[in-house]
Amino acid sequence: MASDVPLRSARLPSPPEVTELLEGEFARGGYVIEDVTVQATSRPPRVVVIADPDDDHDGDLDLDALAELSRVASEVLDRQDDAVGGYAPYVLEVTSRGVDRPLTVPRHFRRAQGRRADVVLADGARLQGRLGALSDGAVDLVVSEGGRGKYTVRQLALAEITSAVVQVEFSPANRRELELAGVKGEESSG
Repeated sequence: MASDVPLRSARLPSPPEVTELLEGEFARGGYVIEDVTVQATSRPPRVVVIADPDDDHDGDLDLDALAELSRVASEVLDRQDDAVGGYAPYVLEVTSRGVDRPLTVPRHFRRAQGRRADVVLADGARLQGRLGALSDGAVDLVVSEGGRGKYTVRQLALAEITSAVVQVEFSPANRRELELAGVKGEESSG
């Protein structure tokens, strides 16, 4: 509860308040709010809104979309600021999920198709592979089997995945691995 004290004394909007104020506006643009954090002890204080395209939205959250979401969020929060008699000054940051955030819902896995990931299963097994197609509550994972160019496709139930994080790649992916993941060679990005 100690984290609530700076929020009240600094008169900053709370994460639930920010979410409630912005989720309708973001949804109209085809985006969802993944998380809101209020960093009251930062100087200046920060309100960070993490957005992601919704299930019906293809593609990533590009800079133009982030700029528009930031503009809308600023307008909405400024109106709320006037309505409540003023918040302490803060910096508003609207950002995407980032590559290092865990994959937690089906849309994350769908969007990460073709990318390498570290996956931990409920039984403690750890796998590394390339994410493939998502269907019926399961995702394909293309796993290297020993020799060069030898791969196996494992179907993993999302309910059995306790952790999945995309890995940044600096080398081009193996063409066969990409084919098994259901991605054309040019579409994979690290």
